[in-house]
Amino acid sequence: MGVVLALDAGTTGVRAIAFDVTGLPVASAYREFPQYFPRPGWVEHDPDEIWNALCVVMGDVARSLGELGESIAAIGITDQRETVVAWDRSTGDPLHRAIVWQDRRTADLCDDLRARGALDRIRHATGLVLDPYFSGTKLNWLFTEGGVVPTPDVAVGTIDSWLLWKLTDGAVHATDTTNASRTMLLDIRTGQWSAELCDLLGVPAHVLPEVKPSSGRFGSTAASCLLGPGIPISGVAGDQQASLFGQACFTPGMAKNTYGTGSFILMNVGTSCPEPVDGLLTTIAWSLPRSDGMIETTYAYEGAIFATGATVQWLRDGLGVIGTSGEVTALAESVPDADGVVIVPAFAGLGSPWWDPHARGTVLGITRGTTSAHLARATLEAMAFQTRDVVDAMANAAGFQLDSLRADGGAASDFVLQLQADQIGVSVSRPVVSETTALGAAYLAGLAEGFWGSLDDISKNWALDRTFVPAGDRARSEEGHQRWLRAVERTRGWTTDL
Repeated sequence: MGVVLALDAGTTGVRAIAFDVTGLPVASAYREFPQYFPRPGWVEHDPDEIWNALCVVMGDVARSLGELGESIAAIGITDQRETVVAWDRSTGDPLHRAIVWQDRRTADLCDDLRARGALDRIRHATGLVLDPYFSGTKLNWLFTEGGVVPTPDVAVGTIDSWLLWKLTDGAVHATDTTNASRTMLLDIRTGQWSAELCDLLGVPAHVLPEVKPSSGRFGSTAASCLLGPGIPISGVAGDQQASLFGQACFTPGMAKNTYGTGSFILMNVGTSCPEPVDGLLTTIAWSLPRSDGMIETTYAYEGAIFATGATVQWLRDGLGVIGTSGEVTALAESVPDADGVVIVPAFAGLGSPWWDPHARGTVLGITRGTTSAHLARATLEAMAFQTRDVVDAMANAAGFQLDSLRADGGAASDFVLQLQADQIGVSVSRPVVSETTALGAAYLAGLAEGFWGSLDDISKNWALDRTFVPAGDRARSEEGHQRWLRAVERTRGWTTDL
């Protein structure tokens, strides 16, 4: 049957993973690409560098598959969602660096839109909040201060659209409903671009990609593609929705958390779009074709945390506390607690459930006895505290408590997941295959091409690695969380107080 190749374009690197019919990886490759920080609060990528890195990993995996005698049955794409690219259709050249989801440059525009009464319209149509995190205000900046003129030759899109364009040599300008639902321009009930919101944000409709279901034939690789021509590209989803799919959270009420650069908790809430809930996002989880030819859309509540693994990178690159990210757990475990130290990693503002773009990171509780180990432990505790805040808000919105949480991502260590179980008071389960984002993209593509026959086939592939159950002193966990909430309040609105 061959394999399905997943192309995962993350925030700091790209990954290619080939999966067999049991959902297990048979070949993979990873490559980082540079990050650019031209001003405080600004984060950019070079779209060509992302594509070049992807070509490297595709080549590495293609060679491995050649040695194994495996062929590629389909390709799935997953990406960092809200990051936007503008390029010239006639040349294929980027017109500006990509503006990354972490970028805060449009905070003032969001404040202005809020003051003009736009929040309710945006919340009802898109399920999102007015925050620089989302693509719409980034596109507005590109067409104003960024100097991009929206001529008929201009195309824009999230990273999945850019990669589809490159893989098909310009034949396909499309995206899927999950990525489109993160732009602040899509009506998530109709699955179509909103003319009202495009007008509000100054984004002409002709520059936007076609919106398609998450599973289905988007196009095929061009003759120029190093993988060879004619390979169907049949699944596309934003990274967090792909992870929810890869974790087989197909029943309403099932939830997952991905511990990566940021952390993102998604709960399946079924096929009826719920009304907006304070502190949370409502988003499209995926859209699949039904046997009757109709498209069925599944929705999710989401809590977005901007910095978890990124905080570990800050310890490594910014402070030099650790030499590699892998050292943080051992350092954190070398002390029994953080000795009162709290780190609130609001480097790019606070996401769910606070949604404060003007918050900034703080380190509180330092004494002369504070060591690097205390900083390391406070960093990992912040992951658990932030997730608890979102889970509490999500449970209140859904009207019931979670009975378990599925976890994945590079930062989902034993130590972090035990901290997490102790904080939320329910079990946390990690699957055997940790790269669930890539796996979800592969599943979406494979479903479209008959590589997997049904959601039941995918559910049977899910295999448990380990479950973490609450084991700590509950009173101590509550005390730590209360200290965390006090620290969060001290970060709020920092840049507005100048």
